[in-house]
Amino acid sequence: MRVTQGTFSYLPDLTDEQVEAQILYSLQNGWAIMVEHTDDPHPRNSLWEMWSPPLFDLGEDEVDVVMREVRAAREAFPQQYIKLVAYDRSLGRQTTALSFIVNRPDVEPGFRVERQENADRQIRYTLHAYATDAPVGQRYGVNGSSTSNGGKRKSDGTGSAE
Repeated sequence: MRVTQGTFSYLPDLTDEQVEAQILYSLQNGWAIMVEHTDDPHPRNSLWEMWSPPLFDLGEDEVDVVMREVRAAREAFPQQYIKLVAYDRSLGRQTTALSFIVNRPDVEPGFRVERQENADRQIRYTLHAYATDAPVGQRYGVNGSSTSNGGKRKSDGTGSAE
């Protein structure tokens, strides 16, 4: 299952040249840029871990500075989701102007919908990410690959993948 979050989420993954074009657009608009990563891309998990401090006050000719950060994050977390976020501060507050994924794991285990029935015939639906069945840092396997059973863990108490 392909995680779709942010701008361009329904398009094929952007090439580095396309990412550079979006960075240039962001810098031309005076937006600050930040690189974030996570191994839990739940739709409500909108604040990922920062890779480095936000890059403020970069000029249009400093696309390479941002791309260095993107490449370093990809190297450090090759099997995690990495996104680039551009913040517009022109209204006196930090507002996300652009956000898109620049790296994703080789295998994306996906989500399942869980249904809960409550009193008075109330039905509540929640999403459960298969990746979160494993502990943080091991969600895509020891070597960064997903478990063979779609991220599901054994229920025998051993915690090992099938």
